[in-house]
Amino acid sequence: MNIKPLGDRVVIKRLEAEEKTKSGIVLPGQAKEQPQLAEIVAVGPGGFVDGKEVKMEVEVGQTVIFSKYAGTEIKYEGEEYTIISQKDILAIVS
Repeated sequence: MNIKPLGDRVVIKRLEAEEKTKSGIVLPGQAKEQPQLAEIVAVGPGGFVDGKEVKMEVEVGQTVIFSKYAGTEIKYEGEEYTIISQKDILAIVS
């Protein structure tokens, strides 16, 4: 990947939304809720943000849960990504 985030930013790729409910009902595209789970594809260097030192606590390849309305969605080479601040990552899924 050729996207390198700056500062405390992270590039994530959302995991696919469920196509069926637990009871087996198939959902049309607009009824699917956007997942808040994503895989990290690039991590910025950290450094100083707003006068405070920020240490990056996430790594490429980790699956994370992030805030619902966080980040900026982009399209790059036909793929959709979201660039978010590390502070918008709520948890790492192991």
